[in-house]
Amino acid sequence: MLYDILNIDYQKGMERRMVFQRIRDMREDADLKQNDMAKILHCSQQAYSNYELGQRDIPTDILIALAEYHKTNVDYLLGLTKNKTYYKDM
Repeated sequence: MLYDILNIDYQKGMERRMVFQRIRDMREDADLKQNDMAKILHCSQQAYSNYELGQRDIPTDILIALAEYHKTNVDYLLGLTKNKTYYKDM
């Protein structure tokens, strides 16, 4: 039972890290610096850095803006799917 609880917590931690890694990977794939992305999202570079490092929860409006900018979907950013398809292309 304890193993199951620890395993669930571990999986949640891995999913959480996936979100931060995905937004960083997408930013880097677009050849953008954190400051560039922060300007696009109308937030400070420090706030954006905190999103990538997992030190701050990403607000819903920022998640939507990230998905729109990168032409993907929020479910992909959150690690709920491996499908990157932009919702407007569905």
